[in-house]
Formats: sequence, structure tokens, C-alpha cells
Amino acid sequence: MFRAPGELAALVRSGELTARELVGESLARIDSLDPRLGAFVEVDHEGALAAAEQIAPGDPRPFAGVPIAIKNNRAVRGLRLTQGCTLMRDFVAGYDHSVVRRLREAGFVIVGTTKLPEYGILPVTEPRLHGPARNPWDPSRTPGGSSGGSAAALAAGMVPIAHGNDGGGSLRIPAACCGLVGLKAQRHRVSTAPDLGSSPLVIDGVLTRTVADTATLLDLLAGYEPGDGAWIAAPAEPFAVSAAREPPRGLRIAFTKLPPIPDAAVDAQCAAAVDRAAALAAGLGHELEEISPPWQGEDLADLFGAYFGAAVALGIRFSAINAGRAEPTAEDMEPMSWALWERSRGLDAVGFQLLQTQLQSRMRALVALLEQYDALITPALAQRPLELGSLDTAAAVPLETFARSGHFTPFTPVFNASGQPAISLPLFEGEDGLPLAVQVVGRPAGEGALLALAAALEQAAPPIPRRPLVS
Repeated sequence: MFRAPGELAALVRSGELTARELVGESLARIDSLDPRLGAFVEVDHEGALAAAEQIAPGDPRPFAGVPIAIKNNRAVRGLRLTQGCTLMRDFVAGYDHSVVRRLREAGFVIVGTTKLPEYGILPVTEPRLHGPARNPWDPSRTPGGSSGGSAAALAAGMVPIAHGNDGGGSLRIPAACCGLVGLKAQRHRVSTAPDLGSSPLVIDGVLTRTVADTATLLDLLAGYEPGDGAWIAAPAEPFAVSAAREPPRGLRIAFTKLPPIPDAAVDAQCAAAVDRAAALAAGLGHELEEISPPWQGEDLADLFGAYFGAAVALGIRFSAINAGRAEPTAEDMEPMSWALWERSRGLDAVGFQLLQTQLQSRMRALVALLEQYDALITPALAQRPLELGSLDTAAAVPLETFARSGHFTPFTPVFNASGQPAISLPLFEGEDGLPLAVQVVGRPAGEGALLALAAALEQAAPPIPRRPLVS
């Protein structure tokens, strides 16, 4: 499962490989590797093989017969939708989320659903309900979060591509931990239907091994769904075409190692990766400038944390309704989730809207500064992938764990708040033998130009091992 999804689909289309054989190989690898990695919530052997049986040679769909895993916070008809929480552990979805529907229509075969931390809160994937997901490069470490199960499944070769979403870095963080490509597209580029009219923070996408695959899947997932409360017009050309163009020249690119959280220490390897990426960009003919973005200050971290926590509370309310409860109780969830619920209960609708207004107001200064540049390079993570158990949701003061998680990943949430596209690129290998990534941020609604730059950096980077320890 280390071939590109398009290449695998071509084998099925030509008849060289049957869809059943391809899906069967994916299921066999899951059965073999997942006991060591814990990536999956549910594996749908019967459903996946039945779907594969319906795919014949010559199927014109672009990914007919290709296995894919879906993060367990999006509805897949007939499978459990748990959000990683106890309240929904037995809830079976009766519909497909719009992203899932688009993937099925493209011919993908869903082999199962993958773990996330409870309610997708943390940048690690260790839900009490399902147990931890482990990093295939070093099983004692996290694969990141919240799309950590998907990242582990893909990095280990259980599937050739995996779904995820990103509300504070939840695609970019696991991509950085596991040596994958993770794009958070521009806000509203991908629909949230039918669950929400729109989302100010969260956007769905995929984890892949190459920028080209990421661009192709963005073309597939992007676009309006009936009733969307917000959306973006289609680009002038497909994202895959933009990513495959001749490498751009003469861009003005900023870079920084200054974290948005003032007391977040940046690991020397993570900082050095930015310098190395800047050197790669300069070698491609771009102008580089180190800057100090207007984002340091406890108020920004507090604003994002309060707003994100309130969004989590909506998810908790949704899970309680599905469980037939008038109110959730502390016994229904991990202590950190309960602490966020309790804190957010004191926030009325006006206060929630005020938080959003204040946060977006702070982002205007950042977006205005970055208008001078074609892109920004930052560390993807401030620390190397954490050891399992580093972030304890049952700590004596759970909200301290929530705050401390930001020190691991201070560079990603700010671009959920600003809405700009941002991509995690595994350009290097760390001194510890683990992948070492940077984040590259583009102009608003500028995914095409960002993907073209990312592809050029990917091509210019030194070759690194692509097979982790557990694969």
C-alpha cells in the first residue's frame, strides 16, 4: 500500500489487479499491523469486500477500487460514528457525510474508520474509549492528532490514502509526526454538509504521501453542496494542474521561528528545519525574509482556546442528544472534555459571537502583514512527536493539559483562525530518525499557488526514508 492511489486505480482499471485483491491486501495489512498501532476504531471487512466485488475492469471512476480510511468523526452509513467519546460509542450513522459521499462516488472503497482523541480536542490520539494510536516510526510516540489514527494507518501502509479534518492543526500535526503531506485548505473550500451550514475553524481533507495526491483529492472534495452557508468559487484551473506546473520563480517568502504562544519553546531541530526549508526556497530562486508576525501574546492563545472549547461544547451537546440525554454528566467523558464543557456552559450566544469577532479581528493584522509575501514558512511542530501519555486528560487540573498541548503545536491553530491555506511538508529527517516537517502558509484562497510551491520544495528536498519501522 505504498503506491499512489491513482497508480493503484490504474491497475484495477486495466484489469491487472482486481478491486477485491487490492481491498483484500489492505484488510490483510490492517489485520497484521493494527494490533501494534491501534489506528482503527472499526474495520468493515464484509462491507469493503462487497463494495470491491462491484468494481470491474474499465471502471471510469478516478479511484475505483482504491481503499481509504475515514476518520471516526464523519458519518459513514452503517458504521459506528463515535467522535471518540463514550456517549456515542454505539451510535450507527444512517447517512454519509458529503465528503464520504464524494469519496464513494470517485470509486474509493471504505475499509474502516480511524481513531481520534475524544471530541478531536488534543494533538495526540489517546482516547479513553478506544485506547491510543501509535506512531509507525516509533510506537512509543504519538502519531499526532486529532487525525492520528488516519495518519498511522497511512504511514504504515495499511491504506494508500486516509481522510481527516483540521480545526487547529488536526491534519498538519499528524502529517508532521508521521512523515506525510497534510493540507488545511482555505476556510469553506470543502463543505461541512449535512451536519453544519459552515464552520469557521474545521475543514475536511486527506493525508497523502505527495503534494500531487493532495492536490488531486482537493479537486475531488472541494465545492458547494446545496444549502451551504458559506463557500468559495472554484479556482481558475484545477489544483492538480497548478501543483504540476513549472516551479514558480521569484516569489517573496517570509519565514519565522517565533511561536504564537510566547512561552512555547521551539525544539532546535524544528527551528533548523525552517532554516533548511528557507535555504531550499532560496535555491529555487525565491527571495526570503525572516519576520516577526504580530501574533505573540497570551490574549491570542486564550481567545483561540476559549473559542475552540466552545466549539467542542457543541460537539458534546450533539453527542448527548444522540444518546437521548437531556444533559451530559462528568462520567460520560474524559475530565478534560468535562472541564471544557463546564467552562463553556457559562458562555451565552452573545459571548460566543463576541469571541469569534475578537478572534477574527486579531487575524486581520496577521493577514494584512502577510499580504506582502507569497508564502510563509514556519515549524510544523514546536516539539518532536510526544511520548505516549505526555498529555493527560485526567490530570488534576485538566485545563492545564489543554493549555500545555498548545506548546507542542503553537504554529497551526492560528491559520484555522485566519482561514488561510496551510500545508505540512515532511522535507527532512530528524536527528532522532523521525520525520521532520515544516508548515508552508499561502495567501487567502491561494491553494493553487501554495501547492505549486510545496511541490517544488518537495522535489528539491533531500531523499529521506519513506518506510517507517512498523510497516
